[in-house]
Amino acid sequence: MSQYIFPNHLKYTKEHEWVDLSQEVAVIGITEYAVKSLHDIVYVSLPEIGSNIKQFQVVATVESIKSVSEIYSPLSGTIVDVNKTLETNPEKINVSPYKEGWLFKIKPSNLDSEVKNLMSAEEYRRYIESLKK
Repeated sequence: MSQYIFPNHLKYTKEHEWVDLSQEVAVIGITEYAVKSLHDIVYVSLPEIGSNIKQFQVVATVESIKSVSEIYSPLSGTIVDVNKTLETNPEKINVSPYKEGWLFKIKPSNLDSEVKNLMSAEEYRRYIESLKK
């Protein structure tokens, strides 16, 4: 399992999204595991800024040469920014899923009650290992 990187400061979902809660606005993307499972991402459909969303609601899609995958929001809140670079350079997700390949930012509305529905890096690592069995 060491071929995947799961930064410890992030939280994770079973649908393979990550969320960085280190700032007032949460940054969201997809994990390296998801990127490698999808293979080359060639298109991204991002949510609209200003959209109010619920936790685990479908908010975006990523398309690879193999398939289309829905992206679920790890938190409820308002979309405050999207990574417009991905509209013309979706491959940034392939090479930098935790930095340049972030998808959107959200101002959380129910953080205290919803964060318990997310996994730590170690919990996510164990979850990925359980999928391989």
